[in-house]
Amino acid sequence: MTKKVAVIVTDLVEEIELTDPVKAYEDAGHTVEIISDEAGKMIKGKNGEEIKADKGIDEVNANDYDALLVPGGFSPDLLRINPKNGAFAKAFMEEEKPVFAICHGPQFLVETDLLEGKELTSFVSVRKDLENAGAIVKDEEVVVDSNLVTSRTPDDLPAFNREALKLLK
Repeated sequence: MTKKVAVIVTDLVEEIELTDPVKAYEDAGHTVEIISDEAGKMIKGKNGEEIKADKGIDEVNANDYDALLVPGGFSPDLLRINPKNGAFAKAFMEEEKPVFAICHGPQFLVETDLLEGKELTSFVSVRKDLENAGAIVKDEEVVVDSNLVTSRTPDDLPAFNREALKLLK
């Protein structure tokens, strides 16, 4: 069954952490929409690539999606500025829909106030933030806790994509 995946992202995203999972989801027959500050925004990646947003945060509803991807880079920290982004992610967590976050991505999920007791991993520099939010942080290539899939770095993308695709079945 085809699933609809939302990707929440803004400038300074680590491009491969967006493009590689999106390709994996689309290759498996799923639909993906890039969500940012506004529809049509050209998101400038950390390495200079540009990615066009399909929709703006003001025009989306979590009920219209089956899963959420949060790529890393500096995008997750910048997403925290707008409370609508956190509310969007929180809806996925509350409904126990699949949420995939890699590298700095889990840092954004602190905004949901729903990490208490969750097992996850992330890039090393945001682990203290996650611990302070009550998460149980591990140093593994991929950690799956119910609906939440997390990984540390682009090196972990094969495992990250594999586990995300399992939850999209």
